[in-house]
Amino acid sequence: MGIVAGLDSSAEFTRIVVCDADTGAVLRQGYASHPGEPKAVDVDPQTWLLSLGEAATGGLLEGVEAIGVSAQQHGLVPLDAQGGLVRPALVRNDKRAQVAAADLVDSLGGRQAWAEAVGSVPASGQAVAKLRWLARTEPEQARRIAMVLQPHDWLVWQLLGRPARRTTDRGAASATGYWSARTGTWRPDLVELALGHRAALPEVLGPSAAAGTTPEGLLISAGTGETMAAALGLGLGPGDAVVSLGASGSVMAVHHEALADPSGMITSFADATGMHLPVVHTSNAVRALRGTAEMLDLASLEELSALALKSTPGASGLVLLPYLEGERTPDLPGTAGTLSGLRRASMKPEHLARAAFEGMLCSLADAMDVLRSRGVEVRRVFLLGAAASLHAVQAVAPALFGAQVVVPQPADYAALGAARQAAWALGVARGTLSPSAPPAWQGAATQVLEPGEELAVGRAVRQQYAATRDQIHPGAFGPSRPGASGS
Repeated sequence: MGIVAGLDSSAEFTRIVVCDADTGAVLRQGYASHPGEPKAVDVDPQTWLLSLGEAATGGLLEGVEAIGVSAQQHGLVPLDAQGGLVRPALVRNDKRAQVAAADLVDSLGGRQAWAEAVGSVPASGQAVAKLRWLARTEPEQARRIAMVLQPHDWLVWQLLGRPARRTTDRGAASATGYWSARTGTWRPDLVELALGHRAALPEVLGPSAAAGTTPEGLLISAGTGETMAAALGLGLGPGDAVVSLGASGSVMAVHHEALADPSGMITSFADATGMHLPVVHTSNAVRALRGTAEMLDLASLEELSALALKSTPGASGLVLLPYLEGERTPDLPGTAGTLSGLRRASMKPEHLARAAFEGMLCSLADAMDVLRSRGVEVRRVFLLGAAASLHAVQAVAPALFGAQVVVPQPADYAALGAARQAAWALGVARGTLSPSAPPAWQGAATQVLEPGEELAVGRAVRQQYAATRDQIHPGAFGPSRPGASGS
């Protein structure tokens, strides 16, 4: 069918992949860092274009017929009535907006009211919280805001030559805090609640739609947020979940409907195909491993992994609740981690190492059970992040998650998902693909791990962990008590 490209403009860099539109085979790749301070939370969007231009040098886009754009979700680009920037874009999980997020929760009547309205409770990274922060701290600039875009919206608009029509997709829209995943509509009243006045919002395109065509005839697809693009690049479908192992963690699954969670533990995103991506976040994941490695004077997580495998399941009764930075799931923001089950026999380095891996993965299994308790089916778990390659993680995860575990080969999945969306939009425009299903590209190269005969052992470890968690934090999860049944 031709050649397509996908670009991922993350918080710090731009990656571009050029792919065969029929198979998804990667033909060429480009990369460039964004100029400026890497960790800045106030950013000139022009730096994204500079980075894009640098990544595309050397004829990278030669022969490309369609482009998809993926970009960071925690971003707000405020524009005035003429389309000019009111101030630099606000990006990342900007902690300056934490108080603003809490104010918004109260302003609408609590967490349940927000969950029912848009499928999520305001958090400091969301555009809605950034708008409230602007209204409170930069009121003159806030009054000038006539339209709000996200980074992916703004990039698509620039690629198309800044037309009068401005667009987004349902995936990126669902990350703003003022779009309802359940109804598929904007909530301009929530923009007004945050900003103090209404502002124009982009048109939400369908998954296979095109945002437009450049004067040179290059088709630009709807684009989407990074999370949604990565899901499309991985080829996720119903029954699939993704466990991301960063300093903090998350569990995301594909589901057929939006979920309104009164507790606020579930964030209900839309995906880039017409399905939904409920997500549960944890505050602690690999940071628990790194802390344990430092405690044991080990130089690397690989050493910690090898030491952990010298222990046995259950770590001789040692249980680590890895709530080192407080916790989001369960909602225990002011708590600390706990090491329980100390006996003379368990006071050995290998047992502490094992308890760290089991604690991290049991905490993520708790998060997965929050989704399962709402009817989300999980048959296959994709493990993402550098820690997914650790032998101890791979040895323990299938039994604790109670599902097949897949470890994909490292790749630029957000950029690949953007390219796949571009191929979809191109095929629909030419009448060669159905609007109801993206092109069937070859799946990611993966390592597949089965729980096998270890399921009973995994249930026992989960029960030991849950008993300790419930004793120290009774009622943290309410009556459902994830893990208590070893699910």
